[in-house]
Amino acid sequence: MIPLLAIAAWSGTGKTTLLKKLIPALCAHGIRPGLIKHTHHDMDVDKPGKDSYELRKAGAAQTLVASSQRWALMTETPDDSELDLAYLVSRMDALTLDVVLVEGFKHEAVAKLLLWRQNCGHSLQELILDEHVIAVVSDESLEINVPVLDLNNIEQIVDFILRWLRSTG
Repeated sequence: MIPLLAIAAWSGTGKTTLLKKLIPALCAHGIRPGLIKHTHHDMDVDKPGKDSYELRKAGAAQTLVASSQRWALMTETPDDSELDLAYLVSRMDALTLDVVLVEGFKHEAVAKLLLWRQNCGHSLQELILDEHVIAVVSDESLEINVPVLDLNNIEQIVDFILRWLRSTG
């Protein structure tokens, strides 16, 4: 099983910004991260007018687009009401990954780093520190019962994740 680590926060707090710094920093330490990003929007990775788009829209339940640099599998799920994180992770190649970072899915029972920003428009009392929260990444000092990592210190966050990964193995 690939370790899962969710980066959870309110929309607009900076999850993607953090991940854009965290992923290359993990790679620099020899960690091979995968990523699952949850979106509440109707999304499409294909472009209208492209053959794969037209064939998928013609009714293909799954479409795999491949080149020598990458491939992508698109699966139509019109009858699924909720995303199943365990199923999504099972679609990933465990042999090529050391960890799967998950953006969103804050209600899933997986290890989480909560992102907190001083001016996020919420009060600290709204922060849900359940048993799955392993740390809070923040731009301010907090007095809470889990480790607080400096949002502006990516190496500190990476070191914490590396220690966490060693403890899960």
